[in-house]
Amino acid sequence: MAEPFLLGVLGGMGPLAAVDFQYQLLRAVNSASDQQQIPMAVWNVPQIPDRQQALAGRGPSPLPQLIDGVERLNRIGASHIVIACNTAHHWFEALQAASRAPLLHIADATTEAVAALSPTSVGLIATQGTLDAGWFQRRFARHNIETLLPTAAEMASDFVPGCYAVKRGDVAAGGEQLARLAQALLDRGAERLVLACTEVPLALRAIGWQPPRAAVDPAEAMAAVCARLWQQQRST
Repeated sequence: MAEPFLLGVLGGMGPLAAVDFQYQLLRAVNSASDQQQIPMAVWNVPQIPDRQQALAGRGPSPLPQLIDGVERLNRIGASHIVIACNTAHHWFEALQAASRAPLLHIADATTEAVAALSPTSVGLIATQGTLDAGWFQRRFARHNIETLLPTAAEMASDFVPGCYAVKRGDVAAGGEQLARLAQALLDRGAERLVLACTEVPLALRAIGWQPPRAAVDPAEAMAAVCARLWQQQRST
């Protein structure tokens, strides 16, 4: 008999991102009834230390609290765990080592979604820690997809203040700054955008900004993978 399916969501980074991911899950399953939706347990604790500050050497590591969240999700029986934060995947290997349940990597789900669109180039919007880690760039390169990155000046003037505007609740102001960055990447030749920071799609939706071609939201891509796993489990 198959193990009961229970999706564990490690959230809090920020809390709005975890709520949005749950909404993406509901949309991805597109069920006819409540009972057909994905069973999940969400650890949405925003007191986890700031990931960007930690990677910049200006704050404590979030790893102890991340491990605590993973262990709690394991104790209540999670069969799979996802991290509702792109930057927190910097600690993916350590979290997988601490978990009985397998963790699903957001960059794998995103690459699947991007490759299905067959672009030759994408513009990647993400924290500096995610850009430096290179998870997305390496995966895209395996599909012969060039990755265009923001400049240091764009990160300082648009990405960082835009991201933290969303975190403090000023979502529309964050959207205006992040839309400038998105447009700059399109102007430099990006065929598609990858919105690899959970605050970015929320902010762009808040101001109604849309690129000429649909952007890829990693949270939506991960939700699609989770929905597929759930539907496969239900059919066995």
